[in-house]
Amino acid sequence: MSFFSLELCAGGGGQALGLEGAGFHHVGVVEYEPQYCTTLRLNRPHWNVLQQDIRDFQPNAFGDVDLIAGGVPCPPFSIAGKQLGGDDEWDMFPTALNIISKIRPRAVMLENVQGLASAKFH
Repeated sequence: MSFFSLELCAGGGGQALGLEGAGFHHVGVVEYEPQYCTTLRLNRPHWNVLQQDIRDFQPNAFGDVDLIAGGVPCPPFSIAGKQLGGDDEWDMFPTALNIISKIRPRAVMLENVQGLASAKFH
């Protein structure tokens, strides 16, 4: 049995590598930063690396996905940051949730920082 995943805000691909090792096949690996995309393409030329901001991502082409995973930016919620939450330009959680609602995967795995669960961001 094959499982298919879509990775958002993939960074250098550590989580995506782990998912690949667990048997997932990536239908797309989305990352904004050019240097990370270069790393991803060099290390995994068979991956479909999409260099773009997830706010511009069009999920319509990705219908049969078992898992959406990713590491959306954490500064909006980090205790080391300004904790602006939804007022921070780097708050990608609403965008990630919109993509998830359109694709409707069987599972979701988004990693972030502990501050996200604080009462301040209820």
